[in-house]
Amino acid sequence: MTTSTTYDDAPAQPTNSATRVATASFIGTAIEFYDFYVYATAAALVIGPVFFPQTSGTAQMLSAFLTFGIAFLARPLGSALFGHFGDRIGRKSTLVASLLLMGVCTTLIGVLPGYDSIGAWAPILLCVLRFGQGLGLGLGGEWGGAALLATENAPKGKRAWFGMFPQLGPSIGFLAANGLFLTLAMTLDDEQFRSWGWRIPFLLSAALVMVGLYVRLKLHETPVFANAVARQERVKIPLVELFSQYWVPVLLGAGAMVVCYALFYISTVFSLSYGVATLGYSRETFLGLLCFAVLFMAAATPLSAWASDRYGRKPVLIIGGVLAILSGFLMEPLLTQGSTWGVALFLCIELFLMGVTFAPMGALLPELFPTHVRYTGASAAYNLGGIVGASAAPFFAQKLVAMGGLSYVGGYVSGAAVLSLIAVLCLKETRHNDLNQIA
Repeated sequence: MTTSTTYDDAPAQPTNSATRVATASFIGTAIEFYDFYVYATAAALVIGPVFFPQTSGTAQMLSAFLTFGIAFLARPLGSALFGHFGDRIGRKSTLVASLLLMGVCTTLIGVLPGYDSIGAWAPILLCVLRFGQGLGLGLGGEWGGAALLATENAPKGKRAWFGMFPQLGPSIGFLAANGLFLTLAMTLDDEQFRSWGWRIPFLLSAALVMVGLYVRLKLHETPVFANAVARQERVKIPLVELFSQYWVPVLLGAGAMVVCYALFYISTVFSLSYGVATLGYSRETFLGLLCFAVLFMAAATPLSAWASDRYGRKPVLIIGGVLAILSGFLMEPLLTQGSTWGVALFLCIELFLMGVTFAPMGALLPELFPTHVRYTGASAAYNLGGIVGASAAPFFAQKLVAMGGLSYVGGYVSGAAVLSLIAVLCLKETRHNDLNQIA
């Protein structure tokens, strides 16, 4: 339990400038999502033939998507591990550690030999490194710390706006990852790409992580956490405190996150695989469509953050959830009508709605928990939502399309949106919560 204290203490003044907070919270999630999208794109295009060549084309794709899901299964452990230290020793140190682990695992995937070189060890080691990505790529530990860095430094009435900066990471990371794969697809032939070209984006992660570490090592601790330390509010085992006292907001926060993951990974990882293998698009064309569509996600993110500061988290998420339910019914007609513009329209709609539903989460999830379990709680909710909404989304989508066509996959998206809408309706509005006084 926490030490009983009064809240009359004057809050500590922020020691990080707004520019430094925005840069540090944004750059880590941008690198994090770059690393994740690099693997997601590689899984859709090349992981199967390189690491599972002894199976059929369909089995290769399913195996690649299963390795993609492993990192999501590691996320709860990552959120517990990094959340514990984030709530015990501080946000800054934990953010540095999660970024470092993330970069090491991604770089090692770039130099991992394929099945033809080391046999069954290749997929085994790939799974180990994916698990490490899930711990540090911390989506287990990285996102929670970045969100807290932003929101615990935010001025009154602007938490969603500050919380937007880590939420911009997906757009920029995705553009960087897919833009690089698009460049490789346009400059290399198929044999070169499968032999060594796909490894380049993984190796470049090492340089990006060095930049991120430089920025984060210059940070000061957040004023809200420093205040909590001064008031002796830390607990010995935040995870025990979290699930004994705050399990309801963890589950509701996780439920609210599900639609974000489903929208994104169905419209990118699955759609990329389906578009190239079934619809007959070239890698270059479909990657180009995705790079165009993600601009709509980038545009929706600040609009949604502004609206959630002005009108509240719940109204924005309710509208986004309803629209996401309807969007599932558009998948089959738009992807199968034979028009490139139809495909582009579907991708733009889904990724725009991803931005709408994802942006408020940077403020909402931290606002659900008190300071002494906030890192653990926000990370746990974020990553449990990932298990439900994303870990097996491409795999199940591949199964569903074989069972009943794209309408079944669209139903998966609508079902995820219904689940998130119910969770949001059960939550209280958090816009006016004081992060120093959440009980």
